[in-house]
Amino acid sequence: MGVSSIDHLRVLVADERVDRLDQIAAVLRVLGHEVVAELTDVAGVARATKRERPDVAIVGVGEEKEHALKLISEIVHQAACPVIVDIDAEDPAFVDEAATRGVFAYVKHGGRDEIKSALEIVLRRYAEFTRVHGALGRQAIIEQAKGILMERHGLSARDAFESLRQHARNTNQTVYDVAEAVTLSYSLFRSSPTGED
Repeated sequence: MGVSSIDHLRVLVADERVDRLDQIAAVLRVLGHEVVAELTDVAGVARATKRERPDVAIVGVGEEKEHALKLISEIVHQAACPVIVDIDAEDPAFVDEAATRGVFAYVKHGGRDEIKSALEIVLRRYAEFTRVHGALGRQAIIEQAKGILMERHGLSARDAFESLRQHARNTNQTVYDVAEAVTLSYSLFRSSPTGED
C-alpha cells in the first residue's frame, strides 16, 4: 500500500464503547474512508481483521485500558495493518505499553484534522516499516540458503552466494527466488525417510 492510497482507506474501528465507535467512524466517513468493521469485543477482532483485511485500524481507549491493549495485541498479532490509538486523556504509561505492542501512532480523542494527520503519518511509517522488514526477511532467506550450500557442498560464503547468483542468472530469476527455493527444498532432502542421514 502506498501513501497515495490515503484518499480511500478501509478502516477497522475497535472500542469498548459504542458511542466512541460511532464518533470515530463518523470522522472517518467525513474524510472519505470506508469503515469495514466496528467492534467492541476482543474475540471478534481476529475474525474481522482476517476477513476484512483493513488498511488501518483505530482503537479507541477510554477507562478500560486493558481491554484496549487486548484489542491492539489481537490486531497486531494478525500482522494485517498499522494501528492508531484514539485515547481520551494523556497517559504516557499506556502509550508506552501500546507502542511495545505495535501501535504506530496515537491521537487524543481525535477530530477530523488529528485523525487525518495521524493516518498520513502512519501510512508513511508503515510503508517504511514494511520495506525494511521485507528487506531484512529477504536477506535472512539468502543467508540461510548460503548456509545450506556451504554445509552441503563445502563452499565458502562467497562461493555459496556466487552459486546462488549464477543459478539466478541461468534461470532468469532473482537471487532471492533461488534462495527461497533452496531453503524450501532443503527440509525435504536433509534426512532419509527412515530418519537416517
